[in-house]
Amino acid sequence: MPDTASPLHDDGAALPAAGPLFLDARTPQSWSDRPVPAETLRRLYELARLAPTAFNSSPARVVFLTTPEAKERLRPALSKGNLPKLKAGAIAIVAHDLRFFEHLPRLSPHYDPSALFTDNPSLAETTAFRNGTLQAGYLILAARLLGLDAGPMSGFDNAALDAEFFPGGRVRSNILVALGHADGPPARPRAPRLDVDEAVTIL
Repeated sequence: MPDTASPLHDDGAALPAAGPLFLDARTPQSWSDRPVPAETLRRLYELARLAPTAFNSSPARVVFLTTPEAKERLRPALSKGNLPKLKAGAIAIVAHDLRFFEHLPRLSPHYDPSALFTDNPSLAETTAFRNGTLQAGYLILAARLLGLDAGPMSGFDNAALDAEFFPGGRVRSNILVALGHADGPPARPRAPRLDVDEAVTIL
């Protein structure tokens, strides 16, 4: 059972996707080693890629680590507290391509904005990071829709990870997401969130 009240439309009908996406979903503290099939991971990205990014720029690049050998390559870059999460069925490295704009003539055929970024690396980097971060969030929601648990991680050494997985420098890591299945029920109640009146201003 969710531990918060169901959000409602103005007409009082419960939001149909609120359960698996928000109300019932929890970030596991311990993970089962149950594998995540490659086809599920492909489907996960196929869903996440449909959500919006600026100019449809789609800068996220995802590496799914599923084998023990692949996960061991990540171990030296992880903080101590995140090491147990290597047990999860898959670990997604969500990175962003700093030269995403090279794909814009195809991804944004109605208007090609690539000239905005070609000689402006600062704008390109900001755009890649912001929209790549959005895509990491979409990936988490897509995972939940597919029946997977998802746990984002920021406790890692980006430089060490990039040296191992993205040595060319064009792609940079942003966030890690453990994917798979929790090992048992949540160990503790859901932590509090800020109330609407604390976090929202409506003008």
